[in-house]
Amino acid sequence: MDAIDIIVTKRDGGELSAAQIDWVIDVYARGGPNGSAVADEQMAALSMAILWRGMTRAEVSRWTEAMLRSGERLDFSDLPAPTTDKHSTGGVGDKITLPLTPAVAACGAAVPQLSGRGLGHTGGTLDKLESIPGWRAELTPAEMRRCLTEAGGVVCAAGAGLAPADRRLYALRDVTGTVESLPLIASSIMSKKLAEGTGSLVLDVKVGSGAFMKDAASARELARTMVDIGTDNGVRTVALLTAMDTPLGHEVGNALEVAESVRVLRGGGPDDVVELTVALAREMLAAAGLNGAKDPADALKDGSAMDVWRRMIRAQGGDPDAPLPVARERMEIPAPATGRLTRLDAYAAGVAARRLGAGRARKEDPVAPGAGVSLHAKPGDEVHAGRPLFTLHADDPARLERAVEVLADAYEIDGPQERLPLVIDRVTA
Repeated sequence: MDAIDIIVTKRDGGELSAAQIDWVIDVYARGGPNGSAVADEQMAALSMAILWRGMTRAEVSRWTEAMLRSGERLDFSDLPAPTTDKHSTGGVGDKITLPLTPAVAACGAAVPQLSGRGLGHTGGTLDKLESIPGWRAELTPAEMRRCLTEAGGVVCAAGAGLAPADRRLYALRDVTGTVESLPLIASSIMSKKLAEGTGSLVLDVKVGSGAFMKDAASARELARTMVDIGTDNGVRTVALLTAMDTPLGHEVGNALEVAESVRVLRGGGPDDVVELTVALAREMLAAAGLNGAKDPADALKDGSAMDVWRRMIRAQGGDPDAPLPVARERMEIPAPATGRLTRLDAYAAGVAARRLGAGRARKEDPVAPGAGVSLHAKPGDEVHAGRPLFTLHADDPARLERAVEVLADAYEIDGPQERLPLVIDRVTA
């Protein structure tokens, strides 16, 4: 095999063979920065060729399989309950994993959930959960199994041994302008999700200003590619396209979103968070073969999901009764007029939360657990001049004005209203 031949094949629009894909991923994953037969600059060139030329279904499936083979693959098939998982492509106020995992577990499934940290304007599930005193994200496979056995669900970071080829390739794509390649996005996500050993998978592909995919057509293409990868690898996979033009719920920030998720687990919480949690939970149970199981809407109302949540938090060292962090500084932004709120931009809300300290611009940046934005109205709600529209939370008062700047154009009152439905489409094999 020769790296240049593989680059040229894809550059010229050809289809890579299974042997070529296996070789290039294997050698790149095993080689060091100076000793590999596939250098970083060659893999960067191949990634750019894939960005421009795309990949066939067979190529994407084989690329994902090769990344899977670069590391370990967990196996929970011996558990008494069927396993199922959810992956979201990321958004603003997207706290759904927090009530969803215990709700599904309360209905009879085991949920091994590998999650990530926030970057840019999007929040990270692990950052949210780490605002709970004592809770830890880094677990060994044996600890994951213990949590699944004791609590029915686990939410943790992906270990270094899962799809290490993807970790190295993603770092390269991040600095070479090739992150946007749909085949590489799909294979990156699916290699990690398949490595966690789940029996079925539901994908939440976000659409809108606060999502990576801004329009339904590109989101549908990504969803189709990932569903095909899962199907080709023997994992029952379904995707929902869901709205991310406005934030989910009323809180954007780590501890703020944990508190809101607990309200959902107590049978309350915002309608959109409850609706999406139940929709995804039903898809997960159906994919796991538990169609006749308890309904997740009932699990949220009767306290059984809350019982699982408390077991999950304790199993990972957290205290579900401990007070959550609170930011030292608060500022209210009043509505400038009375009328109906017709637009609330998800991207702007995410950027504001990041500026307040809730997110990070670089992977190594710390986050302030109590920072974020509280939204006192959502599109369709009546607002009143002088009453709070947003409440900003930050530890550093200097951050408040920077968030005010970005929120100034984030909303409209009595303007044209064009809202996406919460669930836009469903993609299956």
